[in-house]
Amino acid sequence: MSRFANKFSFARRLALPALALLPLAVAQAAAPGINATGATATINLSAAAASITQPDGAMLYAWGYGCQGAPSGGFLPTAMAAGSCASMQLPGPTLIVSQGATVTVTLANNLPPAAGNTSILFPGFNVTTSCSNATPVGAIGVLTCEAVHGGTVSYTFTATTEGTHSYYSGTQGDLQVEMGMYGAIIVLPAAVPSACTGGLAAKNLLAEATSGENDFRLAASAYSHSASCYDREYLFQFSEMDPRIHQMAADQVLADNSTCTKSTGCLAISTEPYHPAYFMINGRSMPDDMDPNYAAQYPNQPYNGNPHMHPGELTLLRIIGQGRWQHPFHEHGNHVRVLARDGNLILAPNLVGTETEYRPAGPLMFTTTTTPGQAMDGIFQWTGKGLNWDVYAHGYKGDATACVADANGYYTSDPTAPNYYEWCGDHDKALEKAPFGQVASNGPVTLPDPNIVVNGAWYSGTAYLGPDAAGRAVGPTPIPPSGTVANSSGSEAGFAYMWHSHNEREITTNNIFPGGMLMMMLVDPRAYAIDETN
Repeated sequence: MSRFANKFSFARRLALPALALLPLAVAQAAAPGINATGATATINLSAAAASITQPDGAMLYAWGYGCQGAPSGGFLPTAMAAGSCASMQLPGPTLIVSQGATVTVTLANNLPPAAGNTSILFPGFNVTTSCSNATPVGAIGVLTCEAVHGGTVSYTFTATTEGTHSYYSGTQGDLQVEMGMYGAIIVLPAAVPSACTGGLAAKNLLAEATSGENDFRLAASAYSHSASCYDREYLFQFSEMDPRIHQMAADQVLADNSTCTKSTGCLAISTEPYHPAYFMINGRSMPDDMDPNYAAQYPNQPYNGNPHMHPGELTLLRIIGQGRWQHPFHEHGNHVRVLARDGNLILAPNLVGTETEYRPAGPLMFTTTTTPGQAMDGIFQWTGKGLNWDVYAHGYKGDATACVADANGYYTSDPTAPNYYEWCGDHDKALEKAPFGQVASNGPVTLPDPNIVVNGAWYSGTAYLGPDAAGRAVGPTPIPPSGTVANSSGSEAGFAYMWHSHNEREITTNNIFPGGMLMMMLVDPRAYAIDETN
């Protein structure tokens, strides 16, 4: 084993007892936001101040974008009925628009007078502003048209480029972006390839329906390319905060007492040297990022980060670096196949044979680096291939469960089967030499008695997937519930993987581990219905 592997294994052993001490909630995620789809879209945003919370109890003064009134189109996904949008949130509202649409964003500057002017940049789009109107509205700034305190400004562009994009302040960026002024734009493709609605994609949707699940996707594909089909999606925005800067801003705004009249504001804040102490995904640090979307305890931090998936599902990851630093985020369980950056598909330069569309040429990433200001779309898939044992605990005496391999080696002929998308190469393959319960025997491993060992909060208590397999594996004595708080052996019994920054300081909250850019991804059995509204 390499020094790196030894180091990582030791860090993981340290992590599990600490994670077990955290308050836990079972929640899922998605890519929620404002529904601005259609041929034209008008979005009214505000820039305002509020406070956000951190797991160490800190309240950080922040600025951010929010909604200036209720969005006329409501919220997406439609299956998530609890959507809301405060006058300030961090990150800003996710704007979901249609490719080719004419989008107009009106920004009201409700920041304190001491903050001065503010604005929004929409990188990757050709933008016209209200500063170019016959009667100009707004003030011409260094990078774009700015809204003065108490005033508004409008930006109009055509959403030409599909995929995931960022938006952020174009005024005093070193301060305003640090204070929280950024958000995401998702441009849904104008045309969805037929491969994304038929064949295996249709079977995956039927399998979800059989489990009693709703479809929480924004579309069936991320781009108008067949390689971008997906079954589930999540949006992760990475950022960091230096509490010194935020405290200085809070103190100086209070001292100004709304007397400032300068367009550049009246704050004298040095943004260097930079020492962030809070590392966030979607505006929250772990474990807060695993609480539900729109949780009441985070009125200004509505979005979470807590991915779940079933074996075989193509999971779209929308990733944006919104802060000042690059964050090396590691998704355990498989590599991420990069589809695009900033809405630009990465494709091979030539067609081969009878191909009708260019092949995807994005790299497989062991760690996705979140470059500041850059967005990335990628596909993650967990199948269990290569584990070398039957994760469903088949192969015991009297078991006749089928696994008929398709051309790729997976069981996909029956989407209603509990072992749909099983890797048939491991079907009936034993893990345990002398098991306690009703599972295959004569395998290579002797496991400890699951009823006497101490398990971490996300370990279901067995090496098998699903409550049926977990129940059979342990025999007549049930697993003590203390070890399965976040992954019950009787209902979920999933496989849990840490997804986290590979910068060790970034998995702390104000230097306390665990925290920061860390969350748990769970691979759930088909018997467990993934509900993104939780």
